[in-house]
Amino acid sequence: MTAGSGSDAQAAARHAFEYSVLRAVPRVERGELVNVGVLMYCQARDFLEARTRVVASRLLALDPEADVAGIEAAVEAYACVCRGGRQAGQAGAITTGQRFRWLTAPRSTVVQPGPVHLGLTTDPAAELDRLAARLLP
Repeated sequence: MTAGSGSDAQAAARHAFEYSVLRAVPRVERGELVNVGVLMYCQARDFLEARTRVVASRLLALDPEADVAGIEAAVEAYACVCRGGRQAGQAGAITTGQRFRWLTAPRSTVVQPGPVHLGLTTDPAAELDRLAARLLP
């Protein structure tokens, strides 16, 4: 065994992942936003999940007339598409990678995905939990 083989084995166990922060923009024309979710995709693990947290008080601070229930429903729709299956409609039938690309396509709506970022992880679910704890209110 060579001196570098241990670190090579650790590096081999790490997988590339992509993530995007979901943002609620109660008044699109003003561009103010609140983070409401994180989407993560790891091709090597066929992993696509979302962690979401909608804080009504933050939305209402940006727009006292914000449709909080509508924003919550839109955020849940993102999570549903991540899970796939029949409940996600036609989007549930496509691959996890295709769903991630569809979910992260730019939109000018009240709930918008942010830019896609990259990283490496040995445990996508734990990494998603870490990102959610860091990025969501």
